[in-house]
Amino acid sequence: MAKKEYSFYPGCSSQKAASASNYQTSVNSMCDVLDVQLNEIPDWNCCAASIGYAGGGELPRLAMSARNMALSEQAHPDQDIVATCAACWLATKETQERLHNDGGLMEETNKALAEGGLTVKADQNIRHMVEVLIEDFGYDALGKHVTRPLEGIKIAGYVGCQTNRPFGIDGESFENPKYLDKLVETLGADPVNNYDRKVSCCGGALAFSEPEKSQALIKDIIEAAYDGGADMIVTPCPVCQLNVEAYQGQINKKYNTKFDIPVVYYSTLMSVAYGKSYKESGLDGQMIKAKQLDAIAKK
Repeated sequence: MAKKEYSFYPGCSSQKAASASNYQTSVNSMCDVLDVQLNEIPDWNCCAASIGYAGGGELPRLAMSARNMALSEQAHPDQDIVATCAACWLATKETQERLHNDGGLMEETNKALAEGGLTVKADQNIRHMVEVLIEDFGYDALGKHVTRPLEGIKIAGYVGCQTNRPFGIDGESFENPKYLDKLVETLGADPVNNYDRKVSCCGGALAFSEPEKSQALIKDIIEAAYDGGADMIVTPCPVCQLNVEAYQGQINKKYNTKFDIPVVYYSTLMSVAYGKSYKESGLDGQMIKAKQLDAIAKK
């Protein structure tokens, strides 16, 4: 049996051919080294994320996350629910808090779930994967698995807003969370100190509805990383990863910039440092190639 088991909510973006499928690949590789077993919630559904605010109403939005929790309670009642997607984690955490603080909403939600033969208590811990790494392992234990240190790479830790507020990571500052910086150091690379855009919003779904506003935010995030001498950016959020990586070409045309900086997941860094291959680390899913990581992974 694996050392640690969790009830796993993968989220839509991690599915095969989806925007963050390489994230799931690297998470699987990382967990293989750490002896972690992720038990997928059976028949899970979308958490509704930002699209749930677009007119569907509060109850349907919350009921979608509540359904995932109800399914987890049936399948893995003694395990914490873990999500790798920041939006999924935030939506599920919010739903849990709302249900616990509003008896009427809990009753309405369970009435809706009863149509599908489900009921929810919402008592399992809801955790982001980075919480698991920090709290259940710790930096020293994570560092013991490093076989290929990421020496000579300077990395900006872009936390984004969804894993930062309103819940945040326990023990971390809302203004200047340090966990990505500490993880970068643990893996042998150099963090960008005083990265002043580490908790700035990338615009989220505004990338589609109001791209000019989103791209202005992304431009500032990237410029701050370059100002700190970064070779790449690391993030725990699939939305942040996609937005900051995918729109660099459009931003370059609009602002006459020359951005070409890779944006990777923390699990990608860990997989490479843990000796996993180019594909096992999800590096083949990068739009902007992380050449320094590629070279290490292909040794």
